[in-house]
Amino acid sequence: MIPVVTPDEMRAIDAAAPEAVDELIRRAGAAVAREAIGMLGGTYGRVVNVVAGAGNNGADGRDAAQRLAARGVRVRVFDASDCPAELPAADLVIDAAYGTGYRARPDRPWRPPEIGAAAVLAVDVPSGIDALTGGAGSRVLRADRTVTFQALKPGLLLGRGATLAGEVIVADIGLGTDHIACHLVEESDVAQWWPRRAVDAHKWHAAVKVIAGSPAMPGAAELCTAAAARGGSGLVSLSAPGCRPRTRSEIVQHPIPAGGFCAEALSDIGRFAALVIGPGLGREDETLTATRECIGEASVPVVVDGDALFAASWSHEGAGPLFRDRELPTVLTPHDGEFGLLTGERPGDDRIAAVRAAVAEFDTTILLKGPTTIVASPGGQVLLVDRGDQRLATAGSGDVLAGLIGALLAAGIEPARAAAAGAWLHGAAADLGPERGLLAGDIIELIPLAIGALV
Repeated sequence: MIPVVTPDEMRAIDAAAPEAVDELIRRAGAAVAREAIGMLGGTYGRVVNVVAGAGNNGADGRDAAQRLAARGVRVRVFDASDCPAELPAADLVIDAAYGTGYRARPDRPWRPPEIGAAAVLAVDVPSGIDALTGGAGSRVLRADRTVTFQALKPGLLLGRGATLAGEVIVADIGLGTDHIACHLVEESDVAQWWPRRAVDAHKWHAAVKVIAGSPAMPGAAELCTAAAARGGSGLVSLSAPGCRPRTRSEIVQHPIPAGGFCAEALSDIGRFAALVIGPGLGREDETLTATRECIGEASVPVVVDGDALFAASWSHEGAGPLFRDRELPTVLTPHDGEFGLLTGERPGDDRIAAVRAAVAEFDTTILLKGPTTIVASPGGQVLLVDRGDQRLATAGSGDVLAGLIGALLAAGIEPARAAAAGAWLHGAAADLGPERGLLAGDIIELIPLAIGALV
């Protein structure tokens, strides 16, 4: 996992370093120069413009400029506070104007210069990006590559920052980040966490119970159950209130009534290792009441998704007591709108802080969906997943994710890792599909290939 630190945390790490500031600047400058040479493809005849600010970010850029000049590169350095509107032609522009120190000020907006066809290497964070939230002003010098130091910054993964930073390189300059509780999940982490079936496993190993679907929305149950089966569950049983969806023939169906279904739905819960509840259940009053009862009474780990999130927030007392009273692991999987229903407010600019606050309120694991998925747990750990792209923004994709997470919970994976690994694999499976026209059902069929490709 790659550590992710806020600007305040990074300043504290810098302050705690035993090395002098000048030494850290030299290390950072060397890393910038190394990346610049790589982007230039050499040094002979190359021209580089450096835009350098007044702080440490600018100092890193000036150090890199000296190193490049010593290698024979023609270097021009421009002060960020007095930079011309258009820079002379160059092969590369090094953006060392503000980095993590940027704060938007209406009276002093950052106005990047015109740079022509030059490539851009940003130092730490592209200037004009809020390193905490990924928010950006109307004009940002889009980077082809960003070299950041010791740890990722949230603004490189969230909001517009994720689309403006280009390829992100994390350079080790010898600072300590062992105490950091926020990390970006990598493929090697998912490969380590993903469960392996024992040679003596049987069909009830990692069995998943799914309460999902309705006469109006049977497809959600079909997608969720198929994903749980493809994700490794040996047996998946579906209870769909008042209907019988057209699931795969391998899925066991346990019919339950459309009204107060809790007792019948949970009558065999002791045979299962996890429950997924919510996809496509509907929002009739009796359904909402029964859904809340199932969440509260389930004697196994639970994934709460879709209409079950609405049901949790439906009571006048809110969702807090329902989740806090549960003694077994619970994973909530809201998108921004559902997050607003649960907490009373959609996540703001600082999405990580918003999820952490909700976890503190509900004492449960929360996965907030988005281009970068955020998973936070009561222990304080935050896992970020940036695998996948806009192809996942399709109807039923969330039902697939819920089933995957249910399979991992049933296999005994710790809730935060189950949620993060499920989100990562979900994105990896979509990446194997076509660029256009990918459907949620296609993702399901690609899950075994994505699991098989784990290193």
